[in-house]
Amino acid sequence: MMYPLVLELAANRIPVAVTCRVLGFSKQGFYRWKRQPMSNRDWDDAHVVNQIIDIHEADPEFGYRFITDVLARLGVVVSENRVQRLCQQHRIWSVLTKKGRKGSKPGLPVHDDRVQRDFTAEHKDQLWLTDITEHPTREGKLYLCAVKDVWSNRIVGYSMAERMTAELAVTAVGNAVQMRGPVGTVLHSDRGSQFRSRIFTQALTEGNLVGSMGRVGAAADNAAMESFFSLLQKNVLNRRTRWDTRDQLRIAIIIWIEATYHRRRKQRGRGRLTPIEYEAINQKPKVA
Repeated sequence: MMYPLVLELAANRIPVAVTCRVLGFSKQGFYRWKRQPMSNRDWDDAHVVNQIIDIHEADPEFGYRFITDVLARLGVVVSENRVQRLCQQHRIWSVLTKKGRKGSKPGLPVHDDRVQRDFTAEHKDQLWLTDITEHPTREGKLYLCAVKDVWSNRIVGYSMAERMTAELAVTAVGNAVQMRGPVGTVLHSDRGSQFRSRIFTQALTEGNLVGSMGRVGAAADNAAMESFFSLLQKNVLNRRTRWDTRDQLRIAIIIWIEATYHRRRKQRGRGRLTPIEYEAINQKPKVA
């Protein structure tokens, strides 16, 4: 856009007609721009870009196609080509592109490590852990985000979706908060982008939770949640060579967590009690 230059030169007493002729555009075009410096299209693009940036900050893995889908759910109907153009102009890329994967490193933590590999708790809702796992079906992958209370090993919240987004993690934490009503509980996670997103950290604040993030390559951090995911793999996922639909797998996971893991499977580390039994027998007051 050279029109602002015409204004600058006009302020120095260089005629508009001369400048427009030299720069190769018409006086009429310049005066139209002067009456409305930003076109309606540019104004609309600016609003769309703001929403694209918010979506990308929440889920950096999303490329322009997924961003278009999220915009549609928000009531903003735009074409994929337009979203792609705006993403390119503003250098908004998915972190999962080949260029982004090469030599990629975990993101910087948005919370201190408040656990320091001490995965023990003296009372209910003192320390929660969360992580995400994925499982294949013939329809595509199903992602599970689970929140576990370290004290009883109970899964206090979980959610499942066909995409690994920050919304998946926010929903799991929201379910946990709704069921337990915690105050000051530490929620420990890895440095995945879902847990570093703006909407996730906002969900922690609204849920009276304290965020915590482990160090890069800390095997103990993963092991604390892997015990649950490993049991899920053996008792549900490995029962079939391949699950046909996401709904079939979703129902199987819910039944196993609620009926078997919580109420039937006794755990040696909890006095051979199920998580539900352990909480009922060993309720301890929270530390103020």
